[in-house]
Amino acid sequence: MKKLLFVILSVFMLFSCNDGDIITEELDFEDTFSACGELVFYKIKEDPAESISLQITSVTKSLDSLIATDENGELYLTEEEYTINGTSNFFNYRRYDTTPTDFFCDDVPSSDITITHDEESTTGTATVYISLTEDDDDGIDAELEDINGNGDLTDDDTDGDGLPNYLDEDDDGDNVLTRLEIDTDDEDGDDDPTTNYLDTDGDGIPNYLDTDDDGDGVLTINEDANEDLDPSNDFTNPEIADYLNFSIDDDSITTTAYRDHDIQQTFEVTLEIINLELPSITYDYLDFGTLEDDNLEDERTVEIPF
Repeated sequence: MKKLLFVILSVFMLFSCNDGDIITEELDFEDTFSACGELVFYKIKEDPAESISLQITSVTKSLDSLIATDENGELYLTEEEYTINGTSNFFNYRRYDTTPTDFFCDDVPSSDITITHDEESTTGTATVYISLTEDDDDGIDAELEDINGNGDLTDDDTDGDGLPNYLDEDDDGDNVLTRLEIDTDDEDGDDDPTTNYLDTDGDGIPNYLDTDDDGDGVLTINEDANEDLDPSNDFTNPEIADYLNFSIDDDSITTTAYRDHDIQQTFEVTLEIINLELPSITYDYLDFGTLEDDNLEDERTVEIPF
């Protein structure tokens, strides 16, 4: 009986040792990734010095072309799928003798960096998703510009110019930018300028939604003495702009145009991979993360018809 038990334990230990020789990896990287060149996406880390990367060569596109927009601000592309096959599209997990800084973006990788381990997948599907968030950058958070409170930001258009308030940097259409008509001192400490708004004429309508801010009977848009589509820089009294000065009620000017509006655009690029098979590990689903790039911000200008 003791001999049988010894044999069973020996066999168990033998198989345990063999299992221990199998290399298994966990792709433990940050949630963001970088990109360069013609569709090279990668992540690196220092301890240990490792990287995962996806190189797309089946198409000749740059990252900029993926996030391009037309004249209406519409994306050319919202998602695109690529097959990882090891011949034109490559996914690699690598280890190095030192951190591979600038290894992927240089035409000639540094000779000081040595790849000590390299695994490649010849299967998998990578999908690049691109989303666009737009905002007027007027000092009021988009969710606070839901004037009717129905949860739909697209149907709140105070001045009726075709731009919803969350994209309109002049919500009341008086040619004074909203960011100049709100109280940014945040005296109540709630980080909400709509609860401690400026209301020069005390009519209960905040300046940024009021077409006659000083209540003098002359529309703010027409209190533009130099006729440059900006009433905020017209001063008879150097202490206060005319459009906020009840004693200045010159009605001789009729403005016939709105100033152009700038809409801020922020793009987000994410990457997901399914059915990835490396020699040491298999992923049914791998969230590659979100692209970290300061150049994913842009601006479009809208001309408002009067």
